[in-house]
Formats: sequence, structure tokens, C-alpha cells
Amino acid sequence: MKSFRKELHFNTPTRRAFINITGKVDEALRESGIKEGLCLVNAMHISASVFINDDEPGLHHDFEVWLEKLAPEKPYSQYMHNGFEDNADAHIKRTLMGREVVVAVTNGKLDFGPWEQIFYGEFDGKRSKRVLIKIIGD
Repeated sequence: MKSFRKELHFNTPTRRAFINITGKVDEALRESGIKEGLCLVNAMHISASVFINDDEPGLHHDFEVWLEKLAPEKPYSQYMHNGFEDNADAHIKRTLMGREVVVAVTNGKLDFGPWEQIFYGEFDGKRSKRVLIKIIGD
């Protein structure tokens, strides 16, 4: 069995963003040479997320509205965590959207259902963060 590791780096100009990283994960899979196995993609920061869904702008807007209703950014004083930082809402949003995804690799391709794409979700941007891609298989 082979193992392959690659990191993606992000520094979004906005506090929140959804970025389609499917192409970058596909590229890592090609680099790995693995044809059958599993591909893990996970955010390496507690205020960012990796998730699978449709690449549809209306849906991304709906995510933003829903997340802001559940964990509004302001007022900062509503969160005990914000005694040291102002990003408690970002930690909660990350928990809601998830830390990682695992995708089967079949015949050298990511084995997706219809419309599935991999996204990086940023909830406390304007600084450098990483995403890990780990592929194992043959």
C-alpha cells in the first residue's frame, strides 16, 4: 500500500469564504499515482472546514445565512471564548460544517455522486491556514 501527503495553503482576503478545492484534490490524486484507495481531506485549523456539497452560489449564500443565524459573529460579547479572541463564532461554524471528508478512489478518480464537490470553508480568514490531503491505497 502507498501513502501520499500534500498540503494546500489559504489566506483569504475576507473573514468568511467557500472555495471549491476539487481540482486541487484531483491534482494531488494524479500526483500520488494511487488508483484504488481512500482520499482524506481535512482542515488543519480549528476555524476552517472541509465539506462536500454542490457548487451552486445560491446554496453557498444559504449556508452563510444559516450559519450566521446559528452562530452570529456579533456582538462579540455574547461568547465566553471572546475574552482572548473575537472568533468564537468561527469555531462553532467549523463544528457545524465539519472538519474533513473521505472520498473513495476508484480507477484513479475521486468516486463522487452527482454534483458532489469538495469545499474549503473559511470562517476566520485574513491569515494563513492549511488543508491536508492524505491518500492511501494501491
